[in-house]
Amino acid sequence: MSESELERLSRMWEEHKRAPFPPRMRGREIEGEDMVLLDADIAGCVVSSLSGPLDGKRREILRVCLTAVEKVLPSIEDDGASEYYKRLRNMAALAVELGNANAR
Repeated sequence: MSESELERLSRMWEEHKRAPFPPRMRGREIEGEDMVLLDADIAGCVVSSLSGPLDGKRREILRVCLTAVEKVLPSIEDDGASEYYKRLRNMAALAVELGNANAR
């Protein structure tokens, strides 16, 4: 695992923790995806990846979440919410990449 990738994920996570959850996303579903649950699932897996290698189950959760966030992003019209979910997508992609590297 590349130290710089882990550091990058850690910086992204710290930035994400400071960002408030977009109020208009509370209780909202887009394209059949619960926006709060999508946030929570990605966040949980990112935190796990910062603590050590992800197991297969968490890597699969992240892959499913990545597909879901890609599906909903075009439908998010609020710029702040869009940026919030783009950051989640980027963190999920990096965590999957790190997890795949550790699984080899």
